[in-house]
Amino acid sequence: MDNGSLAWYIAATALVLFMTPGVAFFYGGLVKAKSVVSMMMMSFGAMGLIAVLWILYGFNMQTADWWPGVLGNPFSDFGLTTMANTPETASVNLTAVSYGATFAIITVALVSGAIADRAKFGSWMIFAFLFATIDYFAVAGWVWNTNGWIFNLGTTLFGKDAGVEVIDYAGGTAVHINAGAAALALALVLGKRVGFKKGITKPHNVPLVLLGAAILWFGWFGFNAGASAFFVSPEGTSSANGAILAGIGAVGSPTGLIVINTLGATAAAVLGWIIVEKLKDGKATSVGAASGAVAGLVAITPSCANLDPGWALLLGLIAGGVCAIAIELKWKLGFDDSLDVVGVHLVGGIIGTLYLGFFATGTGLFLGGGWDQLILQAIAAATVLVFSFVVAFVVGFAIEKTIGFRIKNEDEIAGVDTTVHGEEGYALAE
Repeated sequence: MDNGSLAWYIAATALVLFMTPGVAFFYGGLVKAKSVVSMMMMSFGAMGLIAVLWILYGFNMQTADWWPGVLGNPFSDFGLTTMANTPETASVNLTAVSYGATFAIITVALVSGAIADRAKFGSWMIFAFLFATIDYFAVAGWVWNTNGWIFNLGTTLFGKDAGVEVIDYAGGTAVHINAGAAALALALVLGKRVGFKKGITKPHNVPLVLLGAAILWFGWFGFNAGASAFFVSPEGTSSANGAILAGIGAVGSPTGLIVINTLGATAAAVLGWIIVEKLKDGKATSVGAASGAVAGLVAITPSCANLDPGWALLLGLIAGGVCAIAIELKWKLGFDDSLDVVGVHLVGGIIGTLYLGFFATGTGLFLGGGWDQLILQAIAAATVLVFSFVVAFVVGFAIEKTIGFRIKNEDEIAGVDTTVHGEEGYALAE
């Protein structure tokens, strides 16, 4: 890798890491004032914990070479000692590890929005530890590692000559469907907030929501386009143990296409959301515009390198409109997903993943391909959804029944910030 590509790769790593504070701001503004510290701490807690786990053993687990196609040996290079002491490749490989860590961090942080206002911080950290270890580290290997079973699903089902594989450039399955399904599971485990009904709370700080959305949109260019400069050897390996990290599988990735699609789909999703909001509620809101931007970013994540710009615009418009409707599901179905992680990330991730089955350049059903691409996308999405839901539900249920996951009702009413953290988001002078 030349110095310019390495510099961009380091910058992209910083951009994606910055997205998690963006999530903290976005979520923090949406909750009530007495929960903002708790909400933001769950994101910052994930940054601290998941980065450490990834360096110690998470990266090793996503190589999918210990249990072929499924899991890597967590102790194969514990703490990355061997990698760090291989001078000829250490710089590039360790940067790749760092880039992959940022994906793991934000995936876990996204889940926290479903349990706003009512979760114990210590229990959340235990959940984050177990969910990352059991779920994310494995799923990342399924999707992005050359050994992973999802990575090779097209060859397995249709043979090499079919020329079709699962497309998930930057995380429609591994990040968004994964986080959204886990969010649904935790919402069911923790139950409804006190006084759960439509309009239970309003965002306490709309500018904070907009700031968070802006940071996410800014960082997402690193999320989607960050891997496009990464060099992969002719053998298809990117490190000493053969791991391919988030999105690193494509040499000569169409960087310009990725950037314009990330911009266009997101912009179209803003319009899609606020149009539906205007038709449905009579007003287009700033929170709706911010939420639409996030929905568009989610949907374009798996498909940013495999759609023509016009189809990316259509995807954004669909994702924004559908997600604006999907967030109403919690009221109809009775699960309390506090900040609409299910409606935005799970639904948006499914839309973006399946859309490729129809409109992926050259392989989509409507663009020269057959049903193969759609079948592959559906299998990948469904498998990750079910696996994530089951893991999160079992882990969350076990925590709730042992040390407890949810705070007491009286503490929820008093405010989770003071009862759990002993702090207030806004200390006003008397």
